[in-house]
Amino acid sequence: MSIYHEKRKINPSEAREFIKNILKQNNYNVSLTAKILGISRHTVRRARDGDLNDYSRAPKKPKTKYNNKFRDLILDEAKNTKFGARRLRSFLREKYSIFVPESTIRYILEKNKIQRKKIRTYNKNRRHLYNYDALLPFTELQIDTKHILDQTSLPKDVYKHISEKNLPLYAYNAIDAKTRIRFRMYSHNLNSTYGHLFIFLIVLWLRLHNVRDKIRIRVDNGMEFFSGSSKKLSEFNKFLSKFEAEVYTIPPGAKYLQGLIENAHKLDDEFFYSSHPLSCNNYKQFLHKSQQWLNVWNIAKKHHGIGMNGCTPLEKLQSLKTVINPKIVNFPVLRLEDVMLTIGTLFDIVNNQYVKSIMNKSGKYVIDKYLINV
Repeated sequence: MSIYHEKRKINPSEAREFIKNILKQNNYNVSLTAKILGISRHTVRRARDGDLNDYSRAPKKPKTKYNNKFRDLILDEAKNTKFGARRLRSFLREKYSIFVPESTIRYILEKNKIQRKKIRTYNKNRRHLYNYDALLPFTELQIDTKHILDQTSLPKDVYKHISEKNLPLYAYNAIDAKTRIRFRMYSHNLNSTYGHLFIFLIVLWLRLHNVRDKIRIRVDNGMEFFSGSSKKLSEFNKFLSKFEAEVYTIPPGAKYLQGLIENAHKLDDEFFYSSHPLSCNNYKQFLHKSQQWLNVWNIAKKHHGIGMNGCTPLEKLQSLKTVINPKIVNFPVLRLEDVMLTIGTLFDIVNNQYVKSIMNKSGKYVIDKYLINV
């Protein structure tokens, strides 16, 4: 440590006066003085031209001070949503039309010691469900059902209204891991007939829109799919193999492997089921409202999950520069009872002679006039 630094610990003004004396003895040669004292030339010039006392370290442009109501709103939403600064910024913009810089939100959260809960594995590292960088669109899907009334997150009047108006009780949902594009249908009952039909319709829709890679679909062991029966799963996969698609189940108790679709269900409760069913007096109005919400999800809502970087699902798909038709996001929200009345069960479809001839000729691709006219 130089003499200057030792003196500066005791009195900064005397230390700078000492520099001025040494500088005068060396004919005001800044470089030589700095070399003798073992300090920088900037420090020598500061002692020569500036104030002998230390400058204030307060920022010249202090951070904008927000009123208490605004700060409390940010803190309340951070506690309720458990979002970090980035997702909270988008949440405030979508819900309240408030535009707050991410750095400001982070500053408020840190100052008030609000930390996002971090889930770590045993070895302290985060474990992702997929390798999102290497993942291709529509090669990994998650499918699950949601019992709309089997929750405690909705207002009581919503539960009552859904029951009185005989609105659909079960939502069959699918989500693509790469783009977060979602597909949905409804039914009044939960059974494997509807579950298998929904999976088959999803596969057909993907092939119709030029998805060429193998499709892998992850489901749980619920009764609406295979009830844990390896025989049923094997027979169904034998049928799907004609379309180069495969369904596989998660181990019992490993619900975290369905994390993408489970998180989507929570957002459905918050943004759709908590209020919109009240304006629906029949199932057709309900399906129309659900179609609007699905369009918002796929086309307008920005996502901040791994690899999304604030893009909407449609923007993410378009950024990948694939041959997949972007109209894939226009999946119709239908009632599975109505679908069965029109085309029958999956058993009826498979045993239809016309469908058999198409499957034998086209393989995993669905030949349709729609692709020619696009």
